[in-house]
Amino acid sequence: MDGDASLNPAPRTVLLTGAAGGVGTLMRELLPGHGYALRPLDLVPVPGAPDAIVADLADREALREAVRGVDAVVHLAGISLEAGFDAIVAANITGLHHLYEAVREEGVPRVVFASSNHAVGFTPRPREGEPLIPVDTPHRPDTFYGLSKAFGEDLAQFYWDKHGVETVSVRIGSCFPEPTSVRMLSMWLSPADCARLLHAALTAPGVGHTVVYGSSANTRAWWDLSSARALGYEPEDDSEKFAERLIARKGLPAPGSADDLYLGGHFCVDPPRWPH
Repeated sequence: MDGDASLNPAPRTVLLTGAAGGVGTLMRELLPGHGYALRPLDLVPVPGAPDAIVADLADREALREAVRGVDAVVHLAGISLEAGFDAIVAANITGLHHLYEAVREEGVPRVVFASSNHAVGFTPRPREGEPLIPVDTPHRPDTFYGLSKAFGEDLAQFYWDKHGVETVSVRIGSCFPEPTSVRMLSMWLSPADCARLLHAALTAPGVGHTVVYGSSANTRAWWDLSSARALGYEPEDDSEKFAERLIARKGLPAPGSADDLYLGGHFCVDPPRWPH
């Protein structure tokens, strides 16, 4: 993971799964500016991309055709909130396995996997003066959704150890144009920083399987970005410019509430359900 990512040529073609989703839509706009030709894929038609692949992660033949000839995959597809266990398994566990099998069969060298902070959601959040949460903190998922992301990180490790497929697993915080809650002030990932992080994850040499946290350089950060920075990621944004207005409107989390106690916040007790 040592070295300057800018010295490594960017992959020419990247399969972007989940291209019609919230983060996928943002990345369709921003990643080409970093030198990528995107091959969008989603379960539904992708607005503004008539040539996008419409396919289900259950369709192994379609997935294999989708990955054929690409230099890397950015995998954003799947269920991104809480849902019933069977639905989570189908989309986020079985579907992810199908993707990795297609990648292995077609010889695609690298995947960037959208993991989540909810893989470690029951981790107590740090207080002022305490160390930031390290990337090697044990999995403590807060939902079936978070559990599927913990599985995804382990699956990525397995495919590296057994098949030599490299992965950067990005524990994404909250990627929106601006934070919408006080909790997000600590884990906001601006769209521009998200594109910078994905670019670093796609170009850094020798990543094996690397887990990183995905957030901007937030003043109120809860987690350690050192493994992301080691890939060449240099975040440029900070949520602090939104803090005064958000806190005035919503107030600080009540002491002893899930948003006050845990990294995963309200996901630990009353998670939003898919579809949202």
